[in-house]
Amino acid sequence: MDILEQIIADKRKEVAARKEVVSIKHLQGLCTGMPKGRSMEQALLNSPTGIISEFKRKSPSKGYIHPEAQVTEVVKAYQEAGCSAVSVLTDYPYFGGTIGDFKAARAILDCPMLRKDFMVDPYQIYESKVLGADVILLIAAALTLNEAYELGEIAHELGMEVLLEIHNEAEIDYISRFTNLVGVNNRNLKTFVTDTETSRELSKKIPTDRIRISESGISDPNTVKTLRENGYRGFLMGENFMKEKNPGAALSSFIKALS
Repeated sequence: MDILEQIIADKRKEVAARKEVVSIKHLQGLCTGMPKGRSMEQALLNSPTGIISEFKRKSPSKGYIHPEAQVTEVVKAYQEAGCSAVSVLTDYPYFGGTIGDFKAARAILDCPMLRKDFMVDPYQIYESKVLGADVILLIAAALTLNEAYELGEIAHELGMEVLLEIHNEAEIDYISRFTNLVGVNNRNLKTFVTDTETSRELSKKIPTDRIRISESGISDPNTVKTLRENGYRGFLMGENFMKEKNPGAALSSFIKALS
């Protein structure tokens, strides 16, 4: 198996174990009456920067980036620096993130929040709503067309937006009426090679009525400017900030360079 296949196999086991502790029916009950989430789509349209700053302790390709990072300190600084939204990893084995990280961030943030994880089961969508997620990530490479449609439909029923992540032209077929935002991951999840040219190439293929987000490998303000010219309104950035001692200050400096 390649790394993505291994992650998905492990994720299915993880979700099965969580179902034994808390049933999906219980989660569905908790979701009843919960308000609609904040709109990342609108936040990006209104934002002068479009930066979605991410809290990430490690990655499968580089190991630990910032192992001692405190989620509340980092995300608070992100929001104060002027990010459009915040992404928090909740996968522990490969990214060092936890559900506790997301809950702690949600408790202090007013901006839209993306739950960044490998969604493979409806259980996770209900779980995300209970956690207070405004947006969920669906990775085309990890799902069948039917699975992506089903998970997207549940997310919309619960008042959450869907960020569909694609890596190549073939995955554009995954865009459905439940897709609010289309993210182009510049990192190949099978090889972990990163190239922002991927975003530029796919920009011409994505429907113009969808908000486009470029993900991974963005470290230069000039790259953001070029991607804006190619129709991108959002830029998901984690490692570029998390590798620094003060991620919030790094974000602030990046925004100043943009303007």
